[in-house]
Amino acid sequence: MKIVHVTLRFDAPGGVETNVREVAKGLCAAGDDVRVFTSDLYDEGRWERRTGFAPTVDGVPVRRFPVRKRVIPFLTMPMMGGVIDALAAEPWDVIHAHSHRYGHVLQAAAVARRRRIPFVVSTHYHPADRGERALKRGLLRCQDVAFGMSAYRIADALVVETGREASLVREFAPSKGIHVIPPGIDLEAWSHPEGEHAAVALPDRFLLYAGRIAPNKGLPVLLRAFAMLPKSGRPALVLMGRDWGERPALEQLAHDLGISSEIVWLGHVDSLAEYRAVFRRASIFVLPSEWEAFGLVLLEAMAARVPIVASAVGGVPEVLEGGRSGRLIPYGAVDPLASAIGTLLGDDGERSRLVQAGAERVAGLTWARAVERHRALYRELARP
Repeated sequence: MKIVHVTLRFDAPGGVETNVREVAKGLCAAGDDVRVFTSDLYDEGRWERRTGFAPTVDGVPVRRFPVRKRVIPFLTMPMMGGVIDALAAEPWDVIHAHSHRYGHVLQAAAVARRRRIPFVVSTHYHPADRGERALKRGLLRCQDVAFGMSAYRIADALVVETGREASLVREFAPSKGIHVIPPGIDLEAWSHPEGEHAAVALPDRFLLYAGRIAPNKGLPVLLRAFAMLPKSGRPALVLMGRDWGERPALEQLAHDLGISSEIVWLGHVDSLAEYRAVFRRASIFVLPSEWEAFGLVLLEAMAARVPIVASAVGGVPEVLEGGRSGRLIPYGAVDPLASAIGTLLGDDGERSRLVQAGAERVAGLTWARAVERHRALYRELARP
């Protein structure tokens, strides 16, 4: 089959980016003719555009288009220049667009409708952040409805990652074509720890957060909860991920709480082997986010055999099986977060139980399985 994936960023950090890369790579390895159409944007938070990207990634040809940031006042809805003509120029069996409220989804939908090509959208849905102003939240909801009435009505299938995401998307989009396909993890890559070493000096014991240093990740809550742990015997806190502009405020908060010397800022770690090595060294993985559609980092913590404490938001309760394979706490609740971390640090038996449950959970969530489910969907849609 000839399939094109249309996404804002590719070969860049992020959950959506990892999802597209692994699915496209798997489809290509299975013998499909796969392309990725994307923009020249590398970092959405800083709006950093780059040149010099590789034309092929993991065997998948990649074509890049210049991106335009703002089309609607007060909203960021990126559009790619030239992508409509490029999509219309080839005989695709399936067009698969990724993300919600982004202009390239509308652009891909227009071509699919005009050319009568089966059209799939992976929504990767994210509701408005709680900290947004009422006007912005209202505008984002209008965007939800607009996409539901346009691109999502054109789509032959909507792919979501969890049942929770499906229920939210049904509020503004047709429900008959929604398919739940969880992402996965490459367990083989995580099964050889002997060759992995962190290039940076790490504390002997530490709590780990991995992800964007961004407003919706709940990091002020994590810092406050960390400061509540008994100082005697308290492990360090390692924050690994690209800064989306929040680090200065977080550093000031850490200073005010008197914990600056106990925090290690790793930034973005390019080497996957080093990235995995950091996970394996952690005592507990903490994900205090306001929202996660799924949370691929949870699978990474499970594969690294690290116990998890996470906010009970979005798809996280489903990923953690309602608390069986990780501790769930309410978002924004400092005391419960500190209590959950402190309890786990002092309970070897509970840590071992969560590690074993996580290993069992992650065993069924592989990229190979996700790729096969995508292929089955494409075949169904492309049948004459």
